[in-house]
Amino acid sequence: MPSKGTCVTSLTTVSSLAKGMDLWEILCAVRKLCTLAINMQQDILIQISQHIKERRRQKNITVQGLADKAGVSKGLISQIENSRTIPSLLVLINIIQALDIDLNVFFKDISASKQQPSVLVKRKGDYSHFEKEDAAGFHYHRIFTRSIKNSAVDFVLLELDVDASRPMVKTEAFEYKYIIAGKVDYQFKNEVIHLNTGDSMLFDGRLPHTPRNTGAEKAIILVVYFFEEEN
Repeated sequence: MPSKGTCVTSLTTVSSLAKGMDLWEILCAVRKLCTLAINMQQDILIQISQHIKERRRQKNITVQGLADKAGVSKGLISQIENSRTIPSLLVLINIIQALDIDLNVFFKDISASKQQPSVLVKRKGDYSHFEKEDAAGFHYHRIFTRSIKNSAVDFVLLELDVDASRPMVKTEAFEYKYIIAGKVDYQFKNEVIHLNTGDSMLFDGRLPHTPRNTGAEKAIILVVYFFEEEN
């Protein structure tokens, strides 16, 4: 997790990367990066991951192509885009630069959440659809994301088609699954957990895993990610 120290050590890097920008633009970019580094809430991380994926697709750059330009692995780009890991500030800057996007333009619409009410209500029609890694038949709908003291919680509704498929993945979070409807097998490296409607499961997302719909109809799963903030 980026920290205040990370922000201080990256100021020189930001200045060197921001060639062609005037002093005011550089200062604005540095200020924005410092604010994000100090207040790196999970909702901000999700906004960043979505921005990276959207801009990469707009520019018709493959995951491998972006990884090569940024000097990182293809797997890391995939994990960042799918909100499965938190990039260091310097890696984030390299990725943005590899996309040929001005730092201020990239961060323009990214901001920390305002003070949230004690009771949060989200109607079904307000759920935001999003995609993770290449996974056929996986339909994600984000319900809530909220930072709570030294952690963050992300509530997601996953609709799993009968023929849904993807490779095993890892997430830098603990994951809670509740089967709202259907039958699902959760596959881990050395075991398979059979879950029916009403069953639930909690596990460390750093274990390679993937679900498989074993029923005759679409399965619906409530997924809760618990992200722990590193000191």
